[in-house]
Amino acid sequence: MEESREHTCVDEKTIFSKKAGIPSEEELCRICDILSALHSETRLKILFLLSEGGLCVKELEMALDISQSAISHSLRTLRQLNLVKSRKEGRFAVYHLSDEHVGTFLDMCRQHVGECK
Repeated sequence: MEESREHTCVDEKTIFSKKAGIPSEEELCRICDILSALHSETRLKILFLLSEGGLCVKELEMALDISQSAISHSLRTLRQLNLVKSRKEGRFAVYHLSDEHVGTFLDMCRQHVGECK
């Protein structure tokens, strides 16, 4: 008669080690805010356009063929989340990605989508 052995896949050290990699509640909340903001085609299009270089609101409006108010609203949300920043150039504000991480994130998303086809 075979002995019944209880098998377990639980390795407490591994679990606690992996758990340490979970962001804090504050960080998770911020990440959720960013991902929620990216659940907008308009905001994503703006980010992809800005990944190619700075643009003013009028240029974004022309590129996307949507209203100035919709562009401004989206930019406000993206600015609040530190995804874009603006710089005054004469009478106009020119918008850019806030840093290279945003562009890298967009590239990674696009690459992932390409791999999932």
